[in-house]
Amino acid sequence: MSLPIPKPSPCALFSGRALQPLPLNEFADRCLQRLQQGERLLSLFGRAATPADAGDWVLTAVFLPPEGALGVLRGQARRGEHYPSLSASHPAAQIHERELWEQTGVVPEGHPWLKPVRFEGERQQHMADYPFFTVRGNEVHEVGVGPIHASVIEPGHFRFMCHGERVIHLEIQLGYQHRGAQALLLRRPAWGLTPLVESIAGDSAVAYAWAYCQAMEALSGRPVSADTALSRAVGLEMERIAMHVATLNGLATDIAYLQAAATYGRLRTAVINASQRVCGNRFGRGWLRPGWARALSAELRDDLRKTLQGFARDIHEVNGLMRSARSVKARFVGTGVLSPQAALDMGLTGVVARASGVALDLRERLPGVYEHAPITTVTAPTGDCWARMDLRMQEIDASVAWLLEALARAPGEPATALAPAAPEGASAALAAQTLCVSLVEGTRGPVLQAIETTDTGGLLHYHVQDPSPANWFGLALAVRDNGISDFPICNKSFDLSYCGNDL
Repeated sequence: MSLPIPKPSPCALFSGRALQPLPLNEFADRCLQRLQQGERLLSLFGRAATPADAGDWVLTAVFLPPEGALGVLRGQARRGEHYPSLSASHPAAQIHERELWEQTGVVPEGHPWLKPVRFEGERQQHMADYPFFTVRGNEVHEVGVGPIHASVIEPGHFRFMCHGERVIHLEIQLGYQHRGAQALLLRRPAWGLTPLVESIAGDSAVAYAWAYCQAMEALSGRPVSADTALSRAVGLEMERIAMHVATLNGLATDIAYLQAAATYGRLRTAVINASQRVCGNRFGRGWLRPGWARALSAELRDDLRKTLQGFARDIHEVNGLMRSARSVKARFVGTGVLSPQAALDMGLTGVVARASGVALDLRERLPGVYEHAPITTVTAPTGDCWARMDLRMQEIDASVAWLLEALARAPGEPATALAPAAPEGASAALAAQTLCVSLVEGTRGPVLQAIETTDTGGLLHYHVQDPSPANWFGLALAVRDNGISDFPICNKSFDLSYCGNDL
């Protein structure tokens, strides 16, 4: 009897020949070949070839093939050097090439939309000169919203080109927050970065922390026990449920369905309070550290089960009300449509992509701990606000079912693990001259972290990528030909992260 072949891991190590850089034009050609073969460009970023020289750059492209493991290509370039843009034929590369150009000065020749992503460095002084696309016509007018918004909404500017109430074009300008997160990650001891990583996108603390932890464990050759991995997955699914419910709350609020909004708010509180009882924080901070995760005792398992069972009854009822209400259907069905082809072409991710028929969920594609307890990818064909709402409801149901099954399993034997938090300055040895690419399917899609080490095992480069930057362009496409009054529900149905863009 043959054993099943393990599925590819969401964490991959590359060293030796895999890290030898190609000349820039050859690098671009090889990237284009991979895209033409149907591989997905997950990331494209650069680092200085040496700390003292910001003129020479090493480029890294990360690919996800239709089947099999992650792959990388390395290139080298000088600041100001040009290469044929990938975006001209594969629009999904557009956000990656823009970010690379902004950070390194390497120019994608022929890029159709070459504008700053974050206004890094000296560009911050020229945000007011942003070259907005304009639409001309006697009855065309512009509506500017932001960058300052009400309440706790983060800064971002939305420039609408409208004909009457109909939106012809929307351009989104972000880049108002500059925390320097990636640079800060290189200034702290490698094994003590979890509190910082958890704060990069506060509503995705578990996803970010898990991506960091599994990278450090892979680089040190110290895998965690099955119980530790399971505890992390429990934390991640609790985070997913809480965030999806928060989005449903926002959608109900935006259409003044106040009974549903109040119920979603109550249910989200029940979930995040349960997470707090596990780790001491309602957003999951402190749930995991390198080599370690909160132990799910019999008492905690029972508490989580009871919370989720009560939650499941109530969420089923309020979701039924949302799905059956004529006013909800009138606002959501056919609003903010993003076609499957557009989602695929633009490389969109997460719920946004799946609601437009793109079947990509790393919990199934690169399952890791989910391999022995799979979660089936759910998609919708219509790509409208209704589809994005309904898909979140389905994903909540799937996560609750998965959690109840996982919590019913008896914990295994305890395994040796690293200390939950290494003392300041202490560390286990990391593999030298190695690149680790780590992925976790967060609430919005793949959270990617790429860590590269020096020839002595220190941190050389740390790249962080949220799923939101690519999806912001999808929002701009989805709102076209809709009334401008429908923008709030389109925006909330995407529910993207501002700080995930402005690292």
